Amino acid sequence: VPQGTTTVLLGRNGTGKSTLLKACLGVLKPKSGSVRVLGLDPLRRRAEVLTHVGYVPDKPDVYPWMRPRDLFRLLKAHHPRWSDVRARELCERLEVPRSTRFKALSRGQGMRAMLAAALVPDPEVLLLDEPFGGVDIAAREDLLRGVLRVLDGATRTVLVTTHDLDIASRIADRVAVLDGGRVVREG
Repeated sequence: VPQGTTTVLLGRNGTGKSTLLKACLGVLKPKSGSVRVLGLDPLRRRAEVLTHVGYVPDKPDVYPWMRPRDLFRLLKAHHPRWSDVRARELCERLEVPRSTRFKALSRGQGMRAMLAAALVPDPEVLLLDEPFGGVDIAAREDLLRGVLRVLDGATRTVLVTTHDLDIASRIADRVAVLDGGRVVREG
């Protein structure tokens, strides 16, 4: 993935899109080949890789009782570059209600909260796993506007998985199509 670009991974379910992102995080070991993130092996240097990577899962992976502010407090302890000021600014920009429990947030609000959490430490690499899936059209557009606002003028490297060609056409500098765990087209 070229540094400083937004690359969208397209492909059917089961082609390896989410698996690739998890390999980039050092959560899964590739069956073959290798993965490098900023030149680092995420299996051997996971802690170091995670200081440079922001990740938004396909659905908020938090306890339902948590509020975004609780999530931020938890993450702050693990990210030396965490900024409370940046957290407030991102929540304002993305319209994240910091005091509402995740179980009471809409899917779009929950995904915006996860995006804010991933961006607060100002990562060099941002991994977005189907952030637009499962949200209604209005929420999708709202979330997309939020993503576009935070990506505007940014120089970070972004890797996004999606099935949505409209989304891909609106955010991608590059597109890669996966099939059977392999890139079959890119450009």
